[in-house]
Amino acid sequence: MSVKRFATILLLNAIGITLFLSWYLPANHGFWFRIDQSVFFWFNDRMVDNPLFATFVAITNFRGFDLVSLLAMGLLYLHFWFRETPQGRRRMLAIGIAMLIIAVVLNQLGHLIPVKHSSPTLFFNNIHRVSELTGIPAKDASKDSFPGDHGMMLMIFTCFMLRYFSKKAFIASLIIVVVFASPRVMAGAHWLTDIIVGSLSVVLVGLSWCLLTPVSDWLVNGLYRYLPGKHKPPAQH
Repeated sequence: MSVKRFATILLLNAIGITLFLSWYLPANHGFWFRIDQSVFFWFNDRMVDNPLFATFVAITNFRGFDLVSLLAMGLLYLHFWFRETPQGRRRMLAIGIAMLIIAVVLNQLGHLIPVKHSSPTLFFNNIHRVSELTGIPAKDASKDSFPGDHGMMLMIFTCFMLRYFSKKAFIASLIIVVVFASPRVMAGAHWLTDIIVGSLSVVLVGLSWCLLTPVSDWLVNGLYRYLPGKHKPPAQH
């Protein structure tokens, strides 16, 4: 690993830790709480004033809607899949499995952070639940919303697209993050900081040690070589 990469890892870790501590250390989370409160009530009030918007928020937070985000990521992945050789597709399969393994590990590590707080819909009084406003069984509350699992998974996918594919794929993935992480904030199932502090800080610290070191390549190359199926690379002697 080059000195430049190691310095980048340290920088990303410093940014991630600073971001987290800027939220964690101040009493009542300092200026972050004011931002969280303003964002939550802005959307919460709009749902009452605009039934069409409330229906949109409810639909985008319905459990089945998560399949749409998976479809969006899958279509982006397929864009590269169809352009690959059989050997390249085998490698893409290895990258996908490696991404899932690392995502699960980081998600579990993220929940070891000594923070547990309820979503804004359970924290504030006299608020509106989108599921009650619309009758649609939407996810609009969580007893432990930090860090945001959904946002973290989307960010990990985005970083993998940058590492193994292209900058255009990265930009498309960023759009997917914004589009599919935002509904949780709109519904009050997550604080804004669950995503832009919680998810992002875990990704900055944890994923940098995977993607900017040989770790992810070791995992991808091992899966590429040993996964069952056709087009295995020739055995090394």
